[in-house]
Amino acid sequence: MSEEADAEELFVRPFIMTGGRSEPMHDGLRLETLVVAGPDASLAGLEFERRRIVALCARPTMVAEVAQKTGVPLGVAKVLIADLVVAGLLVCQQPKELPLHVLERIRDHVRAL
Repeated sequence: MSEEADAEELFVRPFIMTGGRSEPMHDGLRLETLVVAGPDASLAGLEFERRRIVALCARPTMVAEVAQKTGVPLGVAKVLIADLVVAGLLVCQQPKELPLHVLERIRDHVRAL
């Protein structure tokens, strides 16, 4: 079997990851929103992308970074993150004012998507 065929077999459509939803259950997630795993998040018995997101958020991580590091579209990342916030496994932290270097990082991560 070729590498291309192997990659197709491993590909999971984004709507499968989100249960067919395109809108997050938690409103207010922006690219620069910081999300961090709650104390019991690693014990939640999550699977696949949700487990990876919780692991990435062991320290505060921007929504845009989560999307980039998991390799999922930003909309999918927002739905998955929102599910974890609603479940109490992630906590959102909205920065009041963004320094220039953070805005540049966001820009770079969005371009990488």
